[in-house]
Formats: sequence, C-alpha cells, structure tokens
Amino acid sequence: MNFPSGTKITITGDLGSGKSAVSRILCEQTGFQYVSTGRIQRQLAQEMGIDTLEMNRRADVDPSIDEKIDGIFKSLGPDPASYVVDSRMAWFFLPGSYKVYLMADIDVAVTRILSDPTRNSEQYQSKEEAIQKISARKQSENDRFLKKYGADCANLQNFDLVVDTTQRTPEEVVVLIIKGLELKHKEREFPHFI
Repeated sequence: MNFPSGTKITITGDLGSGKSAVSRILCEQTGFQYVSTGRIQRQLAQEMGIDTLEMNRRADVDPSIDEKIDGIFKSLGPDPASYVVDSRMAWFFLPGSYKVYLMADIDVAVTRILSDPTRNSEQYQSKEEAIQKISARKQSENDRFLKKYGADCANLQNFDLVVDTTQRTPEEVVVLIIKGLELKHKEREFPHFI
C-alpha cells in the first residue's frame, strides 16, 4: 500500500477504545510517524502531580494547557511527512486528514483501561469509579472543545470512518482503516459506520 507523502490519519474516540494500539499497528504497517496526545496528556498530568481528569478540569480555566497540546497538531498540517495522530482534536486541526472515530462499550473500555499497565496516572479504586471518571472526562473534554473551538467531538458525521471496536481486535480495526483510506484516495465510497 502506497499513500501519498503528507498523508495524515487522525484517530480519536472513546477512552479505552483501542486508539493507541490501533495507531501503533497503523504506523508499523504504513511506516507513518506516530503522535499521541494521550501520552502527552498523561505525562503532563504526572508532571503536575494530578490525574488526567483533574488536568482536564484545570484546562477549563487555564488555556495554556490546551495551547501546549494543540500547538503540536497545528504544526503537522504543512509537514510533508505522513502521520498517524492519536488525539481528541487532531481531526479538527488537520481537516484534510483521514478522520477516524473509534467507539467501544463502556464496560469493555474500562476493562481495557484497568488492565493497561502504562496508564500510571489513571488509577481507580473500582470499575464503578473508573466508569464515572472516564465518563466525566469525556464530557469535560467534549464541552470544553465545543465551547473553545466550536468543535463537536460527539457529532460522528465529522469523521470519515466510525468503527465500533467492542468486539474487534486492533488488527481488525487497522484493516478497516487502511481499506477506507485506500478507497478515499481512489475517490470511492466506504461505509461511514462499521
């Protein structure tokens, strides 16, 4: 598979939907570079000594937090390199990208998050607490991005492809994304929601 230089795939979606795993596999298969906002957010939260939900709450009143993160994407647009960008807002800042939204049942998503050892800044006492905090974080981010940018992350029509990952492996999701991107480059239709 050969994609034009400068191709950007932006991956967003529900917490625990497999964005990071899918992004890594996409990079392996395409040779694209990887940019992960989740990783940047978790690192920033850890540096601040808080969890990601608290960092999102602070970002509601401290615009410098979003500015640090948003600046990364804005610089990618004119970059001639090809990227897979795992981010809540890259689809908005890179309008010419192939925009993918991954969704997952909240119980499955929480199970994935709780079993992921790399999420040091996202520790929960119980599955119920995780569901509550993850839902609150998603709502906080959606509200903030809608207010700040007019970007409606909850409107799935903003994306080229929406994939339910609840019963799919990351490898299966990657196959769908690559097929959709190939058809887009050939100016052919691919189902919007899978």
